[in-house]
Amino acid sequence: MPAGGGRYSRCTLPSEPAPGYPEVFSMNGYTILTTRKRVIIALIHTVFFWIVAALGLVWTVHPLRATSPPSAWVMAGVYAIVSLVLLLLTAYSGHPGERCYFGFCTASASFGLLRQVFGDPRMHAAVYVRVAMLACAILMGLWILRRYLAPDEA
Repeated sequence: MPAGGGRYSRCTLPSEPAPGYPEVFSMNGYTILTTRKRVIIALIHTVFFWIVAALGLVWTVHPLRATSPPSAWVMAGVYAIVSLVLLLLTAYSGHPGERCYFGFCTASASFGLLRQVFGDPRMHAAVYVRVAMLACAILMGLWILRRYLAPDEA
């Protein structure tokens, strides 16, 4: 019996999850996008934010200054938090495809933050990078989804 009297050791990964706890690692190497449902939800979010990024082509963003409206500061804060969370998800990802997916999303959010801080005169290319990175994330998400939809090869 492992140290601590429990059924599971701290040093080994059990073959099945402990009662009451979800499975952390899936057999296919994904650590976040572990089910088809999660992949579909992630894709829906990505497509939505791709549309928002594409609409950014017609919006003008002014550089962030001390006199900027509070909404500009809130948007910068949201972009900073989202970029940080996506960066953590990228670092936590196990499968290379999953890591690429979250990396593309992280790059898009980070360029959105840069555009929000520096404005369009300096960072107008950020709009195109955001749209391209989210398009790559959508393609990667579809590739991951296809792996879940493929019949099991035994």
